[in-house]
Amino acid sequence: MATTNWAFDPAHSELQFKVKHLLISTVTGNFKELTGSVVAGDSFDDARIQFETSIDSLSTHNEQRDQHLKGADFFEADQFPKLSFTSTRFEKKGEDHYNLEGDLTIKGITKPVSLNVEYNGTAQDPYGNTKAGFELNGKINRSEFGLTWNALTEAGGMVVSDEVKLLGNIQLIKQ
Repeated sequence: MATTNWAFDPAHSELQFKVKHLLISTVTGNFKELTGSVVAGDSFDDARIQFETSIDSLSTHNEQRDQHLKGADFFEADQFPKLSFTSTRFEKKGEDHYNLEGDLTIKGITKPVSLNVEYNGTAQDPYGNTKAGFELNGKINRSEFGLTWNALTEAGGMVVSDEVKLLGNIQLIKQ
């Protein structure tokens, strides 16, 4: 079977995270630098996917919070500068729906994760490049990756939820 190489289009790809703060509101952040590649056959069934991002590119639109997240209490960006993912399985579940399983590495800790993926189609851009679009979502438990900092409110509630939602909008460009 012939394979096709695809690269993440950095201008049209993003990885976001959402986490509850005080369990009453949600803080949204994103990683501004996202690179990756996909090797797939004629369809994307059984595609091999890898991506990574720089922890220093993290932004929640609040500089003080961003520095806290990049520091020793959370990501330790100086010691662990990258977040990475390598697929172990990409399985079609419906017409445009897939299950993506793989190994996510944060702070040197690698754990298996499962993500839902929706294929949005393939198109030609105005410059003749072939593009393919996907949306992904899933959840992780941040403490499993060594992101364990927390504080308690006066009422005993957690300041930051352990559950983190991951959302990605990925546009690939055929190589």
